[in-house]
Amino acid sequence: MPTPKRLRDLIREIRSARTAADERSVVNKECAAIRESFRDEDNTYRCRNVAKLLYIHMLGYPAHFGQLECMKLIASPRFTDKRIGYLGCMLLLDERQDVHLLVTNSLKNDLSHQTQYIQSLALCTLGVICSAEMCRDLAGEIEKMIKSANAYIKKKSILCAYRIIRKVPDLMEMFIPSTRSLLNEKNHGVLFTAVCLITEMCEKSPDTLHHFRKLVPQLVRILKNLIMAGYSPEHDVSGVSDPFLQVKILRLLRRLGKTDLEASETMNDILAQVATNTDTSKNVGHAILYEIVLTIMGIQSEAGLRVLAVNILGRFLLNNDKNIRYIALNTLLRVVQADYNAVQRHRTTIVDCLKDPDISIRKRAMELSFALINANNVRGMMKELLHFLENCDQEFKADCCSNIVMSASKYSPNKRWHIDTVLKVLVMAGNHVRGDVVSMLIQLISETKTLHGYIALQMYKALSNDFTQQPMAQVAIWCIGEYGEHMFSTNVEDEEPVDVSEDDVVKVVEKVLSNNNSNEITKEYAITTLMKLSSRFTSTVPRIRQIIEVYGSSTNVELQQRSVEYTNLFSKFDHLRPALLEHMPLLEVHARSRSVMEDEGQEEENLLGGVEATNNENNINTMINPPVPTEGSSILDLIGNGPSKPDTTSGGGAVDLLDLLGDLGSTPTINNNTTPTQSSGNNLLDGFLSPEPSHTNQMNGDSSLCKIVAFSRNDLLVEMMCEKDTEPNIVVINVKATNSSSTPMSDFVFQAAVPKSFQMQLQSPSGTNLPASNQGEVTQVIKINNTQKTQLKMRLKMTYCQNGNTVTELGEVNTFPQHLWT
Repeated sequence: MPTPKRLRDLIREIRSARTAADERSVVNKECAAIRESFRDEDNTYRCRNVAKLLYIHMLGYPAHFGQLECMKLIASPRFTDKRIGYLGCMLLLDERQDVHLLVTNSLKNDLSHQTQYIQSLALCTLGVICSAEMCRDLAGEIEKMIKSANAYIKKKSILCAYRIIRKVPDLMEMFIPSTRSLLNEKNHGVLFTAVCLITEMCEKSPDTLHHFRKLVPQLVRILKNLIMAGYSPEHDVSGVSDPFLQVKILRLLRRLGKTDLEASETMNDILAQVATNTDTSKNVGHAILYEIVLTIMGIQSEAGLRVLAVNILGRFLLNNDKNIRYIALNTLLRVVQADYNAVQRHRTTIVDCLKDPDISIRKRAMELSFALINANNVRGMMKELLHFLENCDQEFKADCCSNIVMSASKYSPNKRWHIDTVLKVLVMAGNHVRGDVVSMLIQLISETKTLHGYIALQMYKALSNDFTQQPMAQVAIWCIGEYGEHMFSTNVEDEEPVDVSEDDVVKVVEKVLSNNNSNEITKEYAITTLMKLSSRFTSTVPRIRQIIEVYGSSTNVELQQRSVEYTNLFSKFDHLRPALLEHMPLLEVHARSRSVMEDEGQEEENLLGGVEATNNENNINTMINPPVPTEGSSILDLIGNGPSKPDTTSGGGAVDLLDLLGDLGSTPTINNNTTPTQSSGNNLLDGFLSPEPSHTNQMNGDSSLCKIVAFSRNDLLVEMMCEKDTEPNIVVINVKATNSSSTPMSDFVFQAAVPKSFQMQLQSPSGTNLPASNQGEVTQVIKINNTQKTQLKMRLKMTYCQNGNTVTELGEVNTFPQHLWT
């Protein structure tokens, strides 16, 4: 056969290929020649062919057919053949292939070879391709080689033991006795590998960690010798003596002193000494100081030492290297809770990083700035953060505005400042404001009674300037609808008087309603606001009625429904309109809420009255529109929050109102002596509600217990177990929801509504997630007070997320046994 091509010639030929097809052609031709050469018994050029095959493998082409040839090279007595053979094993073999088991015997023979370089080849290969079986077979050989007098073999053996312990932690005890004496070595390579091995052992076993704590004084002595030693050209890096070994020792000390006070006290002095003696003019010094900071913060260190660590990070913030500044910000964010006051001293430098041209530094500086806000610095920090919000990148605005609102809520010095700050956020962040911010602001406004006029006027001015920003528009029209009449009072706390009339306010709201850029929720707010203004304004009522009537033919079902119902209020029930549209009562916020930082909207529950219990992502729609029946929600919400009390003698107003809002079946009357009457009005929700599920009543022996299947559709099952309470006229309903589908349901919310004649208390649920295949459940308790002992009818609404989609289910239960109240 002709002499095979040399490796350098193959590399030159592949590099000269003009196209990928030419390269593949060269590789395929050479692979064919290599295969042919492998079939020949003459092994003169086997080493050259395997070397070329490894280069082809590095280019991404298949080279598995050379695995057995690597075995033959390993068995060769020549060092050059063994070197290529072991290199081929490391590249072409792993523990998933059975061929690698054939190497075990060759490795065992070469580990006891007289030549240190052949021993080194075997150690490197074992560390790379070792399997659990191979580790157990050869661990004894490695343990013997760790005791070798040859420093070169010793450090290679220690690294091989390190890989064996990572693969089979059970073999750790074999190496512990031989590891104790390694820290007495003078060779830095042996010391480095020994520290790596001890660190791995401590991470794998708590018992081993406790055992090696007695070595802390020895490690401190080694570290002290490193920083006190003179110039050594062999280990010097930019004027620092062996920084790699220093870093490894510091990491081991951090592990050993994490929860041990005695060990921490032993290393306090040396940590302070290293921190003060390290040269910070080079990047090598920065690396050591960074490890010093992590070690100080990771052990039970003294307070003064922690201040020193934070000051080191503060110096990092002044460095010109943006990577060092990023590391400093990231570390300060991790340690800010450990030493809050020390980090506060560098607040000015941290705020300056908000203007850094690097986007990653600005992001970390923003997060750290919010962590540093407290009651003393909230005004100054908010000024800087509002300036940052105005000029920051689009991807920062949502997080920034949510955090500003949360911080202002927590540390605001007064309500006026709090309101002004959140209004600025709404204007600056625009459509990047999340729904939870809108919810919190409306809650805040409703609680601040003395500023209603000021807030309404400020929101009117902001809405007049720009009504394309949906979050701001929603808050503004909510405020105008609730407190619009206060805008014209003489005691409005506004710096500059604004000449505004009722007609101007209506025109602005009409613009929001007719704007094509307004989303559906904003338009729903606007039409309800107009309706509320009809009871607050006097001269614009005909104009408001005219605007509302226009949307009676809207293609949006929700707007059309509201328009028709509001028009009926104008025509048939005008005497009820002022009472129905009175100011909303103060909203009650309950404990079950989700964090703004997790991009989740707050959830609120109303435990008293026959109204909805919770809301999902559109919770503000419930706050703003209690008198407006939304699709699938209880129509009796309108009555539940109404301030007027129906006439208990005639009952005419209540019945007429139910005629307007739709048929709930057999509606209970107010008078105890009358029988339930059938509503004669047309149901405006016909066609929009889902068909009623079938209900099943099961008596459980005791007449006071009753089980009802309230809802069963789309793999969602809601069951109710009803029982009498110890108090008269009260029934306790235990609701249980399960999911029989193959995918879980998250953010599950159960809502219920009953007529006004009942009193309902809906307690917090046990959770919000329904596992698949009936593996879990969500339970909730409802208490119903039925003083009139009438038939109970309950509207249900369940919302949840499944497969990334939000699903809403509607239902009605009207099969509650009457004996529960008798």
